[in-house]
Amino acid sequence: MHSWRCYFSRLMRLSVRWVRLCPRQRQGRRPGPLRQLLSYGKVIFNSLYFNVLTNWDTVLDSIFEPVYWLVDNLTRWFGVVFVCLVIVLTTSVVLIVYLCVLPRIVRTYPTHWILWHLCYGHWNLVNIVFHYYKAITTSPGRSPQEKADIPTVTICKKCIVPKPARTHHCSICNTCVLKMDHHCPWLNNCVGHFNHRYFFSFCLYMTMGCIYCSISAKDMFIEAYYAIEYWAGTHSKNCHLLFSFMLLHKSYYQTPPPNFTSEEKMFHKSLLYLWVLTSSVAVALGSLTIWHAVLITRGETSVERHINRKERKRLKQIGKVFRNPYHHGRINNWKMLFGVEKTSQWITQVLLPSSHPPHGDGLTWGCPPYRQDAMDTI
Repeated sequence: MHSWRCYFSRLMRLSVRWVRLCPRQRQGRRPGPLRQLLSYGKVIFNSLYFNVLTNWDTVLDSIFEPVYWLVDNLTRWFGVVFVCLVIVLTTSVVLIVYLCVLPRIVRTYPTHWILWHLCYGHWNLVNIVFHYYKAITTSPGRSPQEKADIPTVTICKKCIVPKPARTHHCSICNTCVLKMDHHCPWLNNCVGHFNHRYFFSFCLYMTMGCIYCSISAKDMFIEAYYAIEYWAGTHSKNCHLLFSFMLLHKSYYQTPPPNFTSEEKMFHKSLLYLWVLTSSVAVALGSLTIWHAVLITRGETSVERHINRKERKRLKQIGKVFRNPYHHGRINNWKMLFGVEKTSQWITQVLLPSSHPPHGDGLTWGCPPYRQDAMDTI
């Protein structure tokens, strides 16, 4: 009997100890979100405090990591919204041009100007649609995940894969992109080696299309603006006179408002919307297009511009001159981007829609197969 009591008391002590040590495991429940967050914070603190390689850069990166994660996920989500916005705005402009601008051109312009508007407008529209579709659907080029016999510069700290020259990691796409220029939310895609031409061509043709719409609809915009202003001013004057009549009980002469139908009012507002939108996009997107044209002429990307600027300052301090190893001359840089080798290809592959790939595979960057005497420096 005594042995049984000792055995039972020992079993109870072991049970109490097991309950105290493993309350969550005993109850079959996972730790709550607050406890998990505290445990995660404790692990981060210990990994930073007891690490001899920790510096302030590492600490700040760890503190701002949730902010980076939030920005990356919001950018990835907003990319879909921006693509839909581009499609909706472009479609609205095209509809207004077909319903309002082109009928006016066909009724009032000479035959040769009508043919010019029809040919140029549709050529520009086809290039815009084609290059935007190719820019958002074409992969910019990914770094090979397996070991390959290609020269690499370093190892990506996030992908843990070799990085070829001009390759950078995109935190939004969560992969390494060949010749990465930037992540464009308006494309919901990275701009890299294989879709850089589509991106630049879309910006160029969209700018040209907006300028074309602004110039073509300028006279109609002025007429619509004055018509709306006259109608609004007359309506405001009538309300003021009616209010004065109610107060003074005197008769007055009231100018009748213009007899604008609902279709005419919608016509005028559509022209105002068209001209304001296309003019604004032409200025903003035109500036971006010029900026990228300068980078292409220099043989740089948006990422490489910041890297080369720091390297240029560093070498200048020690008395050396920086030379961009990927700059093969102004004309040759454009040929490499557009994948052009013959003069006739500027028409068939640049002015007309073409899905040919750019020069090179994006993994190695040697001397281009063009004549060396044609190379110049910027």
